[in-house]
Amino acid sequence: MQLFRKYAKDLPSTTALEEYKPGLITRFYDIHNEVIAEMFAERRTIVPLQRIPVDLQNAVIATEDERFFRHWGIDLRGIGRAFLNNLFRGRVVEGGSTITQQLARALFLTQDRTFQRKIKEALLSLQIEKKYTKEEILQMYLNQVFFGHGTYGVEQASRVYFGKHVQELNLAECALLAGLLRAPKAYSPFTKAASAQRRAQTVLSLMYNQKYITLEERDKALQYKYYTQRQKYVSNAAPYFIENIKIELEDKYGTDAMYKGGLQIYTTLDLAMQRNAEKALDKKLNPYDVAASTDAPVQCGLIAIDPKNGQIRALVGGRNFEKSQFNRVTQAKRQPGSAFKTFVFTAALESGLTPSSLIDDSPVTLVGGDEKEWAPQNYDKEFWGPTTLRRALENSRNVCSVKLIVQLTPETVVIYSRKLGIQSPLGNNLSLSLGTSEVTLQEITSSFCTFANYGIRTMPYSVITVKDASGNVLEQNIPVEETVLSEQTTYLMTNLLKGVVKNGTGYAARALGRPCAGKTGTSNDYRDAWFIGYTPDLACGVWVGYDDHRIIGEKQTGGVIACPIWTDFMEQSLQNVPASDFKIPSKIKQIKIDYKSGLLAPPNWPNPFLESYVAGTEPTEYASPKIIKEEITGGSEGGY
Repeated sequence: MQLFRKYAKDLPSTTALEEYKPGLITRFYDIHNEVIAEMFAERRTIVPLQRIPVDLQNAVIATEDERFFRHWGIDLRGIGRAFLNNLFRGRVVEGGSTITQQLARALFLTQDRTFQRKIKEALLSLQIEKKYTKEEILQMYLNQVFFGHGTYGVEQASRVYFGKHVQELNLAECALLAGLLRAPKAYSPFTKAASAQRRAQTVLSLMYNQKYITLEERDKALQYKYYTQRQKYVSNAAPYFIENIKIELEDKYGTDAMYKGGLQIYTTLDLAMQRNAEKALDKKLNPYDVAASTDAPVQCGLIAIDPKNGQIRALVGGRNFEKSQFNRVTQAKRQPGSAFKTFVFTAALESGLTPSSLIDDSPVTLVGGDEKEWAPQNYDKEFWGPTTLRRALENSRNVCSVKLIVQLTPETVVIYSRKLGIQSPLGNNLSLSLGTSEVTLQEITSSFCTFANYGIRTMPYSVITVKDASGNVLEQNIPVEETVLSEQTTYLMTNLLKGVVKNGTGYAARALGRPCAGKTGTSNDYRDAWFIGYTPDLACGVWVGYDDHRIIGEKQTGGVIACPIWTDFMEQSLQNVPASDFKIPSKIKQIKIDYKSGLLAPPNWPNPFLESYVAGTEPTEYASPKIIKEEITGGSEGGY
């Protein structure tokens, strides 16, 4: 008795069972409630006893603890048998443990096979039996016990071995799972199929002998052809996207909650779009890597956002997450090149200029703050003379963009960039007009969403709802919106950017076959290639470049390497979405003009162009018949 008192003093309190929270799987779901990723310390899902088939409960009792409902925590017959066997062998080879003892050992004690541990196990089992019902003990046990291959509990075992929920198991499958408990590795149906089947047959015989099943049921189950296939664990289908969320939520809820708390995280991701993004990048860049023969693959970033609410639908932060976790969508800041001209032209429209206002595309020499002279050049090294805003943006004329920022001031362009969503530091200089200030792909793509959403800026976000393991809502996120520009200005910009696709540097996007708008970008010496574009339903940004800022390749502009990726992704992602054009807001007039001069087109004018204006700002003069027509083909890509 003295010995029992000694060990009883060191026992943990059984009240810990009420507070015990076994590690659960945290799951991430996409917008259609499809699981896209899992995080766990132990692969486990808790289910109530009512959802566990009676056949499985009986199979476990028949094999692990025949007298479970008749003993009070320890089975003296089993202990006696084990004691004699251990005495005969001279060491502990058989435990004779009840289900309650196994539960006590798994939750509170070590796995050491010592007589001292067995005494503690027995005493703790008595306490558990006194405090909890048999049904509660059985439920805890079935959700705790190890089934091999990293799985704990009957629900996960059912999913891993049979690809179904536990309540869907038949008698034969229940027998196989129950047979695993004695030695999961020795009876694994994946590696020891014959042993697993023989063990299941033994379980069925035990169940019949103990009158849990009829002879007919046993014989039918013995004829069952097992089909077990190792179920693939849910792979992280969007690792960069998930990592962003994990960092945010781990800081908010803690590491234990993320890896053991069984959180249910409902995200904005569309898994089908995510796969489309990865395929589009691989399709374009894998052959490029081979042709380039470099020691490192060219890197990339792609993000797709629903412009109406800011929800991120797809995100690829690099070519291989396992090799590099650096997220080139949210972390990398690179020069956007001519893609930044969009903000310059937005400021120009807000200042009172129109799509047909003229800018002189002619040589200019400027003096910077450091007193150094700067003579910006166009991509083709040519000058077009008086050029409309439309033609200047469609063909990414550098000199026109520089002259606009001189007229507007860099401070004004910065103001409009901030309104649209650019948060990165921006230089207070004239070269800002050519995209020399670095930005992230996410922020510039989000900014373009404002045009698609008619002046309403939506903050990009990834998480809609977070629930705990019991289904209680921990957080619920809704779109954060702010009107930053008028419908008229943003429509005019969209109309101009549609021209970039139809007539200019974004020509590759014409293959999409539906109304779309966008802007190419290429930084100095072809180190960064961009295309940011959108339809009424989806915005997407693509960046291609090397991490070490090496040159991508001669003539590898945004229109050549980034725009085709964008087009491929959008084509696949919108194939089930009816094509629609951008709605024309009120106070917008559409007037036929001469494309080159920007003046009104007289009657019978050849090839008039339908231009859009805010009512009252349209041109009033007619083009002269003496104007020499020229065909505008292709386009050029900006530098810097």
